[in-house]
Amino acid sequence: MTAKSFLIVGALTLGSLGVASAKSYDFSIGEATMIGQQSRKAGEYKVKLEGSQAVFTDVETGNSFTVPVTIEHNGQKFDRTAIESSTGQNGMDKINKIDLGGSDTVIDLGH
Repeated sequence: MTAKSFLIVGALTLGSLGVASAKSYDFSIGEATMIGQQSRKAGEYKVKLEGSQAVFTDVETGNSFTVPVTIEHNGQKFDRTAIESSTGQNGMDKINKIDLGGSDTVIDLGH
């Protein structure tokens, strides 16, 4: 392998690492809450985006689930990750949107 092709392979490898290790965002919920169609207990969670899907992971158990989402950009970075929720028909809180701290990205779960 020539030095030039070695550099190209190295650059491609480094570039793919950034995609493979998408940033995750931490948040917590204080009581049982609906995330998508899933009822989740109070606790700490991580969320990361994979295309038009959000992957949620329960920090305590390591269990993950995927929810289809709409991605929005508000043009201004959020200081911290914050959730917007409402009371659903069953009386349980339901997450509608998540503002991702350090970015201008909003995850909309309300479809």
